Amino acid sequence: RRRVLEASQQLTEIINSDTSTESPELTGETEPADEDESALHCLWVDKFTPRRYMELLSDDYTNRCLLKWLKLWDTVVFGKEKAVKKAKPSTEAHPPFNQPKEQQNKWKTKVQLTEEILEAELDQHKRPKYKVALLCGPPGLGKTTLAHVIAKHAGYNAVEMNASDDRSPEVFKTRIEAATQMKSVLGANEKPNCLIIDEIDGAPTASINVLLNIIHRKDGEGEAAAGMGRRRRREGGLLLRPIICICNDQ
Repeated sequence: RRRVLEASQQLTEIINSDTSTESPELTGETEPADEDESALHCLWVDKFTPRRYMELLSDDYTNRCLLKWLKLWDTVVFGKEKAVKKAKPSTEAHPPFNQPKEQQNKWKTKVQLTEEILEAELDQHKRPKYKVALLCGPPGLGKTTLAHVIAKHAGYNAVEMNASDDRSPEVFKTRIEAATQMKSVLGANEKPNCLIIDEIDGAPTASINVLLNIIHRKDGEGEAAAGMGRRRRREGGLLLRPIICICNDQ
């Protein structure tokens, strides 16, 4: 036993002396190997996750609808005016037949109808009619990945929170307001936040009511008198950032 211990100790000393006498060039070459080793231990889900919009494998119609809805916030968030679509000259030269509205809608594609619904109304603050998007589907479908990629593609900083973790309505409200009202102070080119609430179906009823109150706060806010300003400011301002909710069970 003593001989084995002595032999192992000698071997350890030899190995240590070899590594210490290595040239800096050799040590520099071993750094990429460490990165490759960490990549080998990375989960395939993380290793091959989509980084850009074109890499998404989820339903193209859903991807386009979510991106379209997120771009409707550009006027409020980025100060960009919405581009007005020019009518095609062919439609002006040949007006449609005198048909009832229901029959005209019958021949429109699903994408056209969805675009009309999304762009139907903007409120007085130039925000879209629907303040929250809800992504539903079984686990592993790519809902969270879609939300993160779309938010990054539209120029936002994705802030994710789990509704089932924050069971207290007070904590839930604080986290939502922090993500939607406060700006990042790190870096000169900070991006506006896009809040992603995962597992919204696991949140208690009180937390859902908190979220609804934040969304519907707009109605009284715009019509508030000057004397009510301070109290309104304490309660919280308008919702000026998009929120994407994710659930398994609609």
